[in-house]
Order: sequence, then structure tokens, then C-alpha cells
Amino acid sequence: MNSHKETPKVASLESERPRRARGIYLLPNLFTTAALFSGFYAVLVSMNGQFEKVAIAIFVAMVLDGLDGRVARMTNTQTAFGAEYDSLSDMVAFGLAPALVMYQWALADLGRLGWLAAFIYTAGAALRLARFNSAIATADKRYFTGLPSPSAAAVMAGSVWVAVDNDITSGRVAWLALLLTLAAGLLMVSNLRYYSFKQVDFRGKVPFFVLVGLALGFAVVLTDPPMVLFAVFLGYTLSGPMVALRKLWRRRGLAGGG
Repeated sequence: MNSHKETPKVASLESERPRRARGIYLLPNLFTTAALFSGFYAVLVSMNGQFEKVAIAIFVAMVLDGLDGRVARMTNTQTAFGAEYDSLSDMVAFGLAPALVMYQWALADLGRLGWLAAFIYTAGAALRLARFNSAIATADKRYFTGLPSPSAAAVMAGSVWVAVDNDITSGRVAWLALLLTLAAGLLMVSNLRYYSFKQVDFRGKVPFFVLVGLALGFAVVLTDPPMVLFAVFLGYTLSGPMVALRKLWRRRGLAGGG
């Protein structure tokens, strides 16, 4: 008797439970789609030898990639779908596009070594993204393990942009391009730590001089965008090995002093 009386109540409770909404959030995925298109556009224009447009497209993809995650966190629209979609977009914009651009600009002249270096960079980007996704729940939010793929892409695209802007032919720097491609690919899968800047609070209040510094920073970038952007991201790329060497030096100093 009791079971017959409780059945309608259970059915009514189940009907009152909020159903999980289907679909995806438009705003953050719109930024991700735009970043994906920028990477796709970079591959297309590289086939026509328009390497300056390639570099600009990759840097635009970087800005959009930085916005989609922050927009998702600020609007509380983070989803597993968005995270996977973002990784696929990053693979195109920061893994495939820079490798193809560098190969078509300089590495093709080196034969097998050239395409091997381009593949190592692409594989490094794929492994970097896979490792990031698998450890996202336990990783220290303050640091990245390995060079982030957008920064690696910025160094690759920035170097080509600087060379084209200064009329430096690819034949003169082909071996340097090879070393840069290999270094960027290997740094992405290294255990070196890079500061993530995720602790910066963009919604909080800041002193007035911070806004003045940002305005000056934009002015410096506009004076010579290729050189300034390349220098900034090259410095960030070198920061990982430099910090690691500094820690190693300190440990040896302490061991020697003991």
C-alpha cells in the first residue's frame, strides 16, 4: 500500500527537477571560431607567399584565444565542449599554421631536414595541448609546464614578419630558421615553467599609473610592430630556460658553500 502511495510523489519530484539545457554558449565559442578562422586564413595566404598577412593573422588568433577563455570565466559559461573546441582551434592556429608558414618561407630549401623540423614543431604543439588538457585539474594555475603554443607560434610568425619587413631573404637565414623551429617545438614539450599571468585580476581596480603604462606599451608596439612583438615573445620564450638555469646555479652555489 505504501509503495502505491509514494509512486506519484516520486514521479512528481522527477518532473520538477531542472532539465539540463542542451546546446552551447555562443559568446566564448564565437571568439574560438574567430581564432580558428585566423589560423585557417594564415595557412591560405602563406600559399600565396603573403607572409606579412600570415604573421598578422596568427597574432590576431592569439588575441582571440586569450579572450575566449577569459570571457567564458567572466560570464560563467565554461564547458567541456568549449575546452575541447579551444584546443582544436589552437592546434590549427598555433600548431599547424606556424609550421607550414616557416616551411614555405625557409625550411623547404633544406629538404628533408626542413620538413622534419616543421613536423617536430607540429608534434610538439599537439603534445603540449594534450598534456595541458590532461593535467588541467591538478596543474599550478600560476605557471605553464612547457612553452605555451601561442607564444611558440608568436616567435615563429614574428621571426618571419621581421625578416620580410627588413627584406631578409630566407636563404640567408634558413639554418637559423631550422634551429628556431626545433627549439620552439622542443620547448613546448619541456618541463620548464613559464609564468601564466592567470593571476592578473582584470575586473579589479588598479592604480592610475598602470593605465599609463599600458598606453605607453601600445605606443611602443606601434612604433615597429614586427620587431617589438618578436622581441617580447622571444624574451618570454627565453625566460623559461633562464629561470631554470638560475635555480640550478643557486643549488650548485648552496651545495658548494655547504
